[in-house]
Amino acid sequence: MRVHLHTVCWNDAPRLEYFFRHYEPWVEKFFVHDDGSDDGSREILEARPDVSVERLVRSREDSWVLSAKAIYDTSWQRSRQEADWVIVANVDEHLHHADMASYLTQCLEDGVTAIPALGYQMVSEDLPAPGALLWRDYPMGAPWVQMSKLQIFRPDKILETDFSPGRHRVKLDGQVVLPKSDRVVNLHYKYMGKKEIFERHAEQEQRHGETDRKNSWGHKYRWSWEEYDADFRQFQASAVDTGLVDHSVTHQEPRWWRSLS
Repeated sequence: MRVHLHTVCWNDAPRLEYFFRHYEPWVEKFFVHDDGSDDGSREILEARPDVSVERLVRSREDSWVLSAKAIYDTSWQRSRQEADWVIVANVDEHLHHADMASYLTQCLEDGVTAIPALGYQMVSEDLPAPGALLWRDYPMGAPWVQMSKLQIFRPDKILETDFSPGRHRVKLDGQVVLPKSDRVVNLHYKYMGKKEIFERHAEQEQRHGETDRKNSWGHKYRWSWEEYDADFRQFQASAVDTGLVDHSVTHQEPRWWRSLS
């Protein structure tokens, strides 16, 4: 079974260690669109034989979000006739199942073509320790419907994707067959290192364009410390151990993808 992952990157050097440690056991090749990183990310990516890295093309000068969307909707198509599954995810999104390789193999045999994931906002006051495997060592996260996404699908069965800004939802054209139950989770490791993430938000905001700001895309990047702190604390207060909970309880029906198949 062959799995390809497509993503974008900008100054993600501190996160790449955890990203590759999570995915490399079952992802064969990574396609990374780098947006001019100057923190060593590009060098880390180019040093890996399983990574194809290229410059992120700004198809919309007035919108980073729409430029990224264009990549999300097209990059995966190059994996046709080469991969059984493709993943479209950000560097801080860790799609997890207790035995992902076996689960994907079973889904392949069952005729499943698209796999949703139940979302959690993972939280930690401090940056993760070097060498950590995040799903195991930092399992605390708050159930968050916004991070419940569909990011795994068969490139030979799906003809086109139309992701919403931020990829919170997607329209699929092609043969869409979902699993009978939702067994994968999307562990969003965004709020890892409280002070550091607030500083990164301010840097990321500078990369957004007029259209992004007009539509309030990435609005959290423009928050004050007080607004950010309140949001962080709210997620922290509702966090559960994602390795122990029943995900069917933490995420109630209906789920937006039920209408796709």
